[in-house]
Order: sequence, then structure tokens, then C-alpha cells
Amino acid sequence: MTNNKPYSTLLKTRFKYIKYKNSLNIKKTYLQSKNLEGYVGFASLPNQVYRKSVKRGFEFTLMVVGESGLGKSTLINSLFLTNLYSGEYPGPSHRIKKTVQVEQSKVLMKEGGVQLLLTIVDTPGFGDAVDNSNCWQPVIDHIDSKFEDYLNSESRVNRRLMPDSRVHCCLYFIAPSGHGLKPLDIEFMKRLHEKVNIIPLIAKADTLTPEECQQFKKQIMREILEHKIKIYEFPETDDEEENKIVKTIKDRLPLAVVGSNTIIEVNDKKVRGRQYPWGVAEVENGDHCDFTLLRNMLIRTHMQDLKDVTNNVHYENYRSRKLAAVTCNGIDNNKTKGQLTKSPLAQMEEERREHQFFKSYYCFFFLYRTLEKNKKKGKIF
Repeated sequence: MTNNKPYSTLLKTRFKYIKYKNSLNIKKTYLQSKNLEGYVGFASLPNQVYRKSVKRGFEFTLMVVGESGLGKSTLINSLFLTNLYSGEYPGPSHRIKKTVQVEQSKVLMKEGGVQLLLTIVDTPGFGDAVDNSNCWQPVIDHIDSKFEDYLNSESRVNRRLMPDSRVHCCLYFIAPSGHGLKPLDIEFMKRLHEKVNIIPLIAKADTLTPEECQQFKKQIMREILEHKIKIYEFPETDDEEENKIVKTIKDRLPLAVVGSNTIIEVNDKKVRGRQYPWGVAEVENGDHCDFTLLRNMLIRTHMQDLKDVTNNVHYENYRSRKLAAVTCNGIDNNKTKGQLTKSPLAQMEEERREHQFFKSYYCFFFLYRTLEKNKKKGKIF
């Protein structure tokens, strides 16, 4: 006897049965914490990661930006206790004409069996012209080109050798004028604060008195907050000692630094400093400048975090904008180049909904055809 129920009711019943059947196959997994009765060996995983990392070596790219004559090359020599720039190989500002260019200098350093490939990116001629309009564009183009190179490396079939040449940190040198930030300083940091980790520095801080330096710092931080400039945000940890160090650095931002390549003997002790008629300004003396804070933060405590923020925040933002600008047929839409037309998450959600729609459509169509065939054969009872 043929059932008089409409096909829609039969389809709904069929889908309810499939949904119930699938629900029976779902297995719930519970996380249990158990104490091992003996030594297994996976506690040595950190040692394996350490040995592999030391064997592979580390890479770090540091960009220095500021007007000529603010001591950028001298500070780099003081930071890494080596003569990256010397008389035979002078700094970029002494070798290139006064036009904004970007130049890289690489040096392989070894300390305690650990290799560090340090890349210094300098911008000679920045801010030295009469008209400084768009003088930040070569810097932006350089950062984007390194992001593009890394994105292309990720897209290759062989991804074993992926050199990381992305800019991990930008030291921006502020002239010790005592009158706050210049319009060029504000515009540059606003243009780059979403592409790179910016750490503002007061150059040649020994030209200011301690009172003038403190007042200058407060004024700079007030203008940074006023113009909503995002400088490098130091991470908070569960360790109280590290939080104290981070708080000390935050309270002294922007860091006032002094660089020197001259070794001076003070109280039977050789130090890097600058000789003045009234005394010696020691580079590594915390009472004279914030150089030690900068070196400890940049090299000893936050180098890996700078790389992580570059990879997880700045590079991911570039990657999202780049992929969002690509149309469905794989052609880059030049009209919307550099603009976020649709977020990747929204794109994924839209594709998921389309997939579910077509999947349901074909399932309904298949059931409908099956019911039609069975009806003609008289097999529906």
C-alpha cells in the first residue's frame, strides 16, 4: 500500500535519521592528568629544541632611522661591541649622497657557541632634504618587500630554506631639541607603526641636563599618546622579576641613549664614553643614560618577542591584506592593492556557507530522485 505522506515529510524524516546516526558516532575525549611512575624521557624535549636552534643559528634584522649626525652608526657599534662601521668601512651617511635610500649591512657574530646573523638596515639621507614629503616611502617599500619575499618563500614547494629578512625592530632616533616631536617624526611613526616594532630613542642624550631629559621624555610620550602612535608593547609575564624590568623600561620611555667608540680610563677602569671638560659621560652607566636598558631589552630579554610580534602581528596583517586583495581567479586586484577588501575569516565563513548549501542541495536532489524512482516502481509503502 502506497503511503500518502508528502515527499517533504519523508525527506525531513530521512535527514533526522541521518543526523541521529551521525550523533551516535561522536566520541567525547576527556583530558586526564596522570603522574608517571617512572622516567619516560619527553622531559628532554626542550634540550632537543635548544640543540637544534643553536645548530641552525639565529637571525635578527634591526632598522635604524633618523636624521644624519644623530649617532646611529656609533650606537650600533656600542650595542654589539664591534666595529660594524669603521674608517675603512664608514657608515652609510658618509658613503651615499643625501637622498633617502635603504642599505643593508650583514655581520655574523658568535658568542658562547651561538651564531647570530645580524642585519642592520640604515636609511641615509632621511629628513635631510628641504622638502621631506614622502621620505618615508622608501622605508615602507623596503619593509613590504621583505614581507613579500617571505610570503613567496612560504608558497614554494620546497620550504626548507626560508631566510627571515623581515625587519624585526626599528630604532627611531629623535633629535635632542627639547621641544617635542617634529611633524616628520609624528608622520613617520604613524605611517610605520602597523608594519614594524618601533622603539623611540632620544639621541645624544648627553647634550641635555637630567631635568631637561625627563621633561623631554614626558612631552614625547604625551604627544605619542595624543597622536595614537603604537610603539612596541612590552609583554607581561607571570615572573615578578621580569615584570619589574618591563615596568622600569616603560617608565623610562623613550630611552635616552649615548653612543661612543672611544675607550676612556675612569678610576683605573676602561669604559666607553665621551670626554668633556666637566667629566666623562659613560655609555654603560645607568645614571648617565639608558643605554644598558636598551641593550638588555633588545638583545638579552626581548629579542625573541620582537621576532614573534613581527611574525604573528605585522606579517599576518600584511599577509591578510595581500590575500584579501587577490580575486577568486588568482589575479591581484591592483585597484584595491594595499586595502583590506574582505577579511580572511569572513572569506572562510562565506566559503563554508556556500559549501554547506551545495552539499544540502545535492543531498536533497539525490533523495528526491531516489524517491521518484521508487514511486514509479511502486516500492514506497
